[in-house]
Amino acid sequence: MKTFKEASINNKNQFGAEILCIGSEILLGNIVNTNSQWIAEQLAILGIPHFRQTVIGDNSDRLKEAILEASNRSEILITTGGLGPTPDDITTKVIADTFNTPLEERNDILIDLKNKLRNKDSKLSESQKKQSLVPKGSKIIKNYSGTAPGIIWSPKNDFTILTFPGVPSELKEMWINQAAKWLINNNFSKKIISSKVLHFTGISESSLADKITHLLKEKNPTVATYASTGEVKVRITAKGDNSEETNKLIQPIEKEITQITGLKCFGVDNETLEELVFKLLLKRKETIAVAESCTGGGIGSKLTKIPGSSKIFYGGVIAYNNSIKERILGVPEEIINTYGAVSKPVVESMAQGVQKKFKVNWAISVSGIAGPNGGSKLKPVGLVNFCIKSPKTLISWEERFGSNKTREDIQKLSVLNALDRLRLSILMES
Repeated sequence: MKTFKEASINNKNQFGAEILCIGSEILLGNIVNTNSQWIAEQLAILGIPHFRQTVIGDNSDRLKEAILEASNRSEILITTGGLGPTPDDITTKVIADTFNTPLEERNDILIDLKNKLRNKDSKLSESQKKQSLVPKGSKIIKNYSGTAPGIIWSPKNDFTILTFPGVPSELKEMWINQAAKWLINNNFSKKIISSKVLHFTGISESSLADKITHLLKEKNPTVATYASTGEVKVRITAKGDNSEETNKLIQPIEKEITQITGLKCFGVDNETLEELVFKLLLKRKETIAVAESCTGGGIGSKLTKIPGSSKIFYGGVIAYNNSIKERILGVPEEIINTYGAVSKPVVESMAQGVQKKFKVNWAISVSGIAGPNGGSKLKPVGLVNFCIKSPKTLISWEERFGSNKTREDIQKLSVLNALDRLRLSILMES
């Protein structure tokens, strides 16, 4: 029976990359490993297939084993972390030891370190000098914002290692300005991979998948659905020789999906609901204010993240206590006593009150039970009431997001639901 290592050697991929992230702090959950995701996206842009991601703690033996395994099955190994002056920065030394190669001190790195550490006239400490040691024959990836350089090194035929610091900003700068160009110039970038993401709300992932089942079987471009709280995304991914070719493959699929789903699709790529609401109101030269209870200002926060939002967003009232609903928004006490703070009559009165107070065209209000306490049989946790007061009409509705949701999920769902209904209401009056 073949061992894992023997199988890896005999089945080495002709072309492909692996990502190896190094650091016990990642394994312990102290930091989120965003580097793998970012590198994976960059490899896709270059058209370099990547087959595996691994995380290894600061342990020399396990790191050496991981490097050897990668060298037997992949053409490119990209590492992040473990570069620097501290004792747990072991990456460069272990890589050299793995392939029985001596480290050499690079004078250009020493000079750069002295300049960065403002230590031109005195000696560097041994720990600082350690960063100038690299495997003999390796190429340096300069680090302009940090002290630890990376390397590009081919210790054996058909295998190249690229190393980067674990600091995301340093990694990105080094990749964009140096490593990506090197990969392209050395013919590692074969075909490019382009993606377009369509955003949906008000529809479940399963319902959306049922509508486009025939497209999910496509090979190039591929179509995949994935969901997050309150939103479903469809990613269309095409492979081709250039961006013009991939765009031609993506466009008809995108068009068919949007025709099937209609207004359920609210945006493309990085577009957000709040940006669309902003653009719609700006085009109409209309304004809006908010009256929020259970969302605690979440709707207003979304809208004010957009540069220039003051052109359409006048302000809002976080009316969490009933006395604020009465005194600031003018909600009659008898309505609250009769129907409860979480009710259609109350949110309708809140919307009318904030519209009048801020003298705006549009107003949106929300009041609900975000939990985990405060619910009842008639009004369970997850019950949220909304109202939109437009220049022409007043629309109110309720949603039951479910008592099994967390407080944060209910608040997020409420904000998304409110913004989506606002988007649709503006479109209906356009």
